[in-house]
Amino acid sequence: MSKVLFLLLLAVSVLSNVADGKAKDRATLSGIDWKLKLLNKPAVKSIKSEDGDIIDCVDINKQPAFDHPALRNHKIQSAILVTEGQYYCGAQGYINLRNPTVDLPDDYTTAQIWLKAGTGEIYESIEAGWMVNPKLYGDRESRLFVYWTKDSYKTTGCFDTTCAGFVLTQHKLALGVGLHPLSSSEGPQRFLPIGIYQDDTGNWWLKVGQNYEVVVGYWPKELFAYLWRSASLVEWGGEVYSQNVRNRPPHTKTQMGSGSFAQTLEGSAASIQQVRIMDSTTRKLKYPEWVGTGSDEQYCYSALNHVHGNNVEPVFYFGGPGQGPQCM
Repeated sequence: MSKVLFLLLLAVSVLSNVADGKAKDRATLSGIDWKLKLLNKPAVKSIKSEDGDIIDCVDINKQPAFDHPALRNHKIQSAILVTEGQYYCGAQGYINLRNPTVDLPDDYTTAQIWLKAGTGEIYESIEAGWMVNPKLYGDRESRLFVYWTKDSYKTTGCFDTTCAGFVLTQHKLALGVGLHPLSSSEGPQRFLPIGIYQDDTGNWWLKVGQNYEVVVGYWPKELFAYLWRSASLVEWGGEVYSQNVRNRPPHTKTQMGSGSFAQTLEGSAASIQQVRIMDSTTRKLKYPEWVGTGSDEQYCYSALNHVHGNNVEPVFYFGGPGQGPQCM
């Protein structure tokens, strides 16, 4: 059975029967190759990015998102922040840009935001952040990604546009783009601002960049049975996927964050700053009233919500090296 490790900063759950925040096993990456072949969208134009990536451009109305049965009659939307809703209708944060080492061929590592809704063990999730995923992208760069599932990763969902679902709305920023410059230990710290917000029709919009000014696209409400209303749980943090975790020694050496434990703090550990949620009570962005931290394997990867001084907002630190003296 494949395993997923993760550690999170959790906003308070407002449903007693909501998923408890422990991510279920994602679908393995063995299906990615055939999904990419199924896309087979003829390119209108191909361009080469500054870092050497070849990006195929397709007609915006023929993008893979519209292959999803629920989106056959869907019309591309314009971005409007939510003014109505219940529970959580938005979340954002500045995610420290790092480039952790990936150990095994099928491993990957992320830093991201999750918004979830559902009941019991069946929940829906939309996710965005950066990822190092050699299987998916063919290299070991840190790249922008999105993900979604409507059944706890059991049979639905995918990264980026490897299946129908996420709708791209602009041409200046591609999913999977390499992210530069990166942070360095004890040196300049770089951040990827990620914001996910629900509009007044139920769609969820992804915005990135300084002041969240770049609208990447959206997850249509038709994909979901719960998230079209609101999210009931927000999470920030990191995730490592590997076959070699927990009861599969030797443990993977795939790193999370910067590869340093959360307790090493500023400059050494990866961080997420300016954490915010938006709820329907105030309809304003704010720091969560209640947060908690957790780690599936504290001797491999750790989490810490640290307050540097009086009247200073907490900074969330996370990460770790994987296999080590206490992580076997």
